[in-house]
Amino acid sequence: QVQLVESGGGVVEAGGSLRLSCTASGGSINDYAMGWIRHPPGHDREFVAGISEIDGQQYYKNNVKGRFTISRDIAKNTIYLQMDKLKPDDTAVYYCRASRSLVRLEDYSETTGWGQGTQVTVSS
Repeated sequence: QVQLVESGGGVVEAGGSLRLSCTASGGSINDYAMGWIRHPPGHDREFVAGISEIDGQQYYKNNVKGRFTISRDIAKNTIYLQMDKLKPDDTAVYYCRASRSLVRLEDYSETTGWGQGTQVTVSS
């Protein structure tokens, strides 16, 4: 039932920063594991970052740790992805994701709980 809308993508040079946002409607983000999945051109989708539905614990893909930060604002029903020190390999469409649990964030057969995606392009 939850609907997700992402924003904040764009074109940035290597070493720059972007902040993505994802606002939910039709449900509270407190009731879901929330996260970000990206789809690089010519590659499979991959998990980037997530927040546990149980305690808000943050989890990250290894190669973004120390550069990306996921956060949530319960009052605004919104999650964010702060991306710093961006690299060309970060270029992808980034999707907001809501699921029943953290591990289900990577169940790509699930057709619900996805935002429309926002393009991030990092030049060298």
